[in-house]
Amino acid sequence: MGKYFRKPNISEKQRVPPGQHLANRFPVLTYGETPHITPQDWQLKVWGLVKEQTFAWSDILALPQSNFTADFHCVTHWSKLDVSWAGFAVSEFMQLIELQPGVTHVMQHCYGGYTTNLTLDDFLHEQSFFAHTLDGQTLPTDHGGPLRLVVPHLYAWKSGKWLNSLEFLDHEQLGFWEANGYHRRGEPWAEERYSSR
Repeated sequence: MGKYFRKPNISEKQRVPPGQHLANRFPVLTYGETPHITPQDWQLKVWGLVKEQTFAWSDILALPQSNFTADFHCVTHWSKLDVSWAGFAVSEFMQLIELQPGVTHVMQHCYGGYTTNLTLDDFLHEQSFFAHTLDGQTLPTDHGGPLRLVVPHLYAWKSGKWLNSLEFLDHEQLGFWEANGYHRRGEPWAEERYSSR
């Protein structure tokens, strides 16, 4: 496979979804230009069917912080196991949020204009978290710093980098890649890479 990718060994095979190879490094894939936002200028807005709020960097650092280890699966056929992150769980963040009745989906809006959608259930999944640290270091800009969402049970395009706002919806609305032919959900073990519509 070369110096960048390798086949999983016997002990790793059960953790690697069909059609994936393991990355020796952590590749960076981005559509469009990489935005550069300092923590001082960063904000996260919640809007839609929710009590509208805007959070500053100090607000999210005041949440209970945790370390997370999760496998990371990219739709472009590579995976990286045991990625080490730090940040805060979606469940902790949601303690601050007042949803209105009928919410079924969440749209992630990111600096630079990228969007990607999730069902509310996938957003609230027990493994989902926000990350500001990677491998013990401040999350690099190329990997989505200062803050990104990580949804380990779905392909990585569902984990929005440079997160800027969360829109809570009562219907499905397609994000950038979903509107351009990617699957609406993106579950790696089912190889939900592309839309059948």
